Amino acid sequence: QVQLVESGGGLVQPGSSLRLSCAASGFTLDDYAIGWFRQAPGKEREGVSCIYDRDGRTYYTDSVQGRFTISRDNAKNTVHLEMNSLKPEDTAVYYCAAVRFTRLRLWLAGDMDYWGKGTLVTVSS
Repeated sequence: QVQLVESGGGLVQPGSSLRLSCAASGFTLDDYAIGWFRQAPGKEREGVSCIYDRDGRTYYTDSVQGRFTISRDNAKNTVHLEMNSLKPEDTAVYYCAAVRFTRLRLWLAGDMDYWGKGTLVTVSS
């Protein structure tokens, strides 16, 4: 059974850090691009970051560039998102998602093969 299970969300103050994790089971990350989307209340789901090829090259949306870092541990079938200097506008449900390398064109929600159920990140003073 294929599963993506996120963890690490929570309530933090602006300027703080959080580390999200996504554990994959039922398939191997060796063949998949994997990363994160987020959805804030009343907004569309947006791509945040991904690792999009076997060499580990990464993508970040402009609003998180320089603050977020994605990493992958193939041995543990896990991906992490280190989020620093968090801002209130980072508040959202963060979803882990995966798509086969061969099917990946752009990091868009409609193209994903698998989804996690999400973890809530709230940045507020």
